[in-house]
Amino acid sequence: MRLFSNGFPICYYGSVITEPASLSQAEILRYSRHLLIPEVGIEGQAKLKASSVLLIGTGGLGSPAAMYLAAAGVGRIGLVDYDVVEFSNLQRQIVHSSSAVDKLKVESARARLLEINPMVRVDVFNEVFNSENALRIADDYDLIIDGTDNFPTRYLVNDVCVKLGIPHVYASIYRFDGQASVFHASEGGPCYRCLFPEPPPPGSVPSCAEGGVLGVLPGTIGSIQASEAIKVLLGIGETLEGRLLLYNALDMHFDFVKLRKNPDCAVCSLNSEEIELIDYEEFCGVPIMEETQSSPNNEWEISPKELNELLEKGNKLTLIDVREPQELEISQLPNAELIPLGQLPGRISELDSSQDLIIFCRSGARSGYAVNVLRAAGFRKVRNLVGGINDWARQVDPSLPLY
Repeated sequence: MRLFSNGFPICYYGSVITEPASLSQAEILRYSRHLLIPEVGIEGQAKLKASSVLLIGTGGLGSPAAMYLAAAGVGRIGLVDYDVVEFSNLQRQIVHSSSAVDKLKVESARARLLEINPMVRVDVFNEVFNSENALRIADDYDLIIDGTDNFPTRYLVNDVCVKLGIPHVYASIYRFDGQASVFHASEGGPCYRCLFPEPPPPGSVPSCAEGGVLGVLPGTIGSIQASEAIKVLLGIGETLEGRLLLYNALDMHFDFVKLRKNPDCAVCSLNSEEIELIDYEEFCGVPIMEETQSSPNNEWEISPKELNELLEKGNKLTLIDVREPQELEISQLPNAELIPLGQLPGRISELDSSQDLIIFCRSGARSGYAVNVLRAAGFRKVRNLVGGINDWARQVDPSLPLY
């Protein structure tokens, strides 16, 4: 039975009379499998159409999350990233294609999302998400998905969401392991800082670029992020708020850890106006763009060209490789001694503090942490190879592969 009010049909769902939202015939056809689900229906699909989600990062996690949100019909999607597509991204960042290499990630992702669903709006922010622009970018969105791989941005995303009173869907990945949760402090739940009050020591937790990641893992976890975001936007089901999902792809195991709000949390225990966005790089003890640094800026660093000049002059130097053994199969420097970073604290006694030590890894991040460990142990003749073996390949020996 159909009646009409103000030109729109009134539909009966049981004993409840509701006015359907404005969906075009094309949208009804596109989202028809959603409309058949009682928990979604026309009303729910209209909610998605009116919703907005901001994704921080268009990499491994952001790729599947953004694609599924676009396909699901989330009306406005914001993409924040400052990087370009690299060939090594394609193993897991499925929103990008080979033809997009060297192009801006936000533009590559935007083009793909509009191919999936031209009915959604995609905003792009080709800039670093930081304390200066975070509120400007995030203020008009209903929810944020954290697809980043660094601690400064994770803490920033959390603090912005708590200050704005909006939920955020968190996730992280490493090798075969992934984790995810939903934080919405304004609804009484915990925030990211309740789980991790303090960041880990700089360099102690390797990124995917340093430790690797199974290509399909971000697809699994990113899809979970998209699923949680849709449930939050629709107000249906049981989300991961108050729980941390732990997933291991190697043994196909899921586990959950209960989370509780910290009444003394440094952020979510405050009123919104009391929350200040700090210098998160300083808070975490490491510059957010440290891995891309390509030239030395202090006495504890050396560039590939400078190192090559010293070696060619016959200077006596001890090269210490703090990468993992499997990385030697990709590239290596002659006469370097392998001491994986995790073993370094227990093997310091093997090193001679009177020698000139040059520490290197893939990109300079792990070796930078190793230099700090050695300095704390009293070593004074130790330097980090800026840019790692990859920059050595770029500047000195192009026969070595990049990875």
